[in-house]
Amino acid sequence: MPNSQLSILVVDDAKFSSAVIGRELNNAGYLDIRYASSAKEALTLLEERPASVLLADWLMPEVNGLELTEMVRQLDETTEHYTYVILMTGREGDNALREAFDHGVDDFINKASMHEQLLPRIYAADRLCNTLQRLLQGNRLLRHNVANLEQRNLVEPVTGLGNTRHMQQRLSACLRQIESRGGAICYLLIGLREIPELQDLHGSAYRDEILHSVARRLQQLVRPLDTLACLDDKHFALLTVLDDLGECSPSSFKRLHDGLNLKAFKTSEGFVSLKAGISLVGMDKKALPQKVEDLMRLAESILPESYDSGRVSAARLPLPA
Repeated sequence: MPNSQLSILVVDDAKFSSAVIGRELNNAGYLDIRYASSAKEALTLLEERPASVLLADWLMPEVNGLELTEMVRQLDETTEHYTYVILMTGREGDNALREAFDHGVDDFINKASMHEQLLPRIYAADRLCNTLQRLLQGNRLLRHNVANLEQRNLVEPVTGLGNTRHMQQRLSACLRQIESRGGAICYLLIGLREIPELQDLHGSAYRDEILHSVARRLQQLVRPLDTLACLDDKHFALLTVLDDLGECSPSSFKRLHDGLNLKAFKTSEGFVSLKAGISLVGMDKKALPQKVEDLMRLAESILPESYDSGRVSAARLPLPA
């Protein structure tokens, strides 16, 4: 049984020909049929609502069927849709077939055999369209699921470092560790406030290039067991577990600060120097209980001080009353 709701768009500058085709399709049970007398009108109708099958005359004034097919393929790309294109033509031979298929045509009907070929071609398109639309829907669902998985993932894709969620999980685990075993933790927020400006000048690919370079530099500067993360396009974070809170001081991370600020980064646009700000928050068991969000928020609040002073800004928990 044909799918009565199969969306068909007939494009022919000869109204009589369109009427004959429409009547035959109606008699076969197809109800969703629209008509256009030109390629321009057809594109307007497709932008309003896609069609499953486009049945168009090869020879039309201004824009012919092959040119219309190419435009439809471009439209399909933007709408994640596939339009099955059938051209009607009086041309014959292998060259005509090759030319049609090279332009993205799916099938064509010889006008001399229109009565015999029309419905079999539409029936075949009906079956294929059903399969194609299921595949497209499946691909959309797959991309949606992948996006959800990426949100739940722990890796920031540009740098390959842990993301914000990863850092939050590690902070939570370290808080439990110092509660049960003692010791201290030091959380550093590293800010690169020039990144948005550089992105505006050179584009997002250049921003990603810098972030990747900064990540590699940081990996060289930190200890192997430290946790390093990229929180967003201008912030990195470092978490280190220490034996004593006294080790969590600005002087302990001077090498890190100098490594980012005093040595330029090589990029596709030449060498670029960055002015990194670093804030640190230290705490031991005496500061518990403590929320991860509060600890991260405190580091963010004192980061502007580092930008202004050109030094590492620091705070310890609990904060003095």
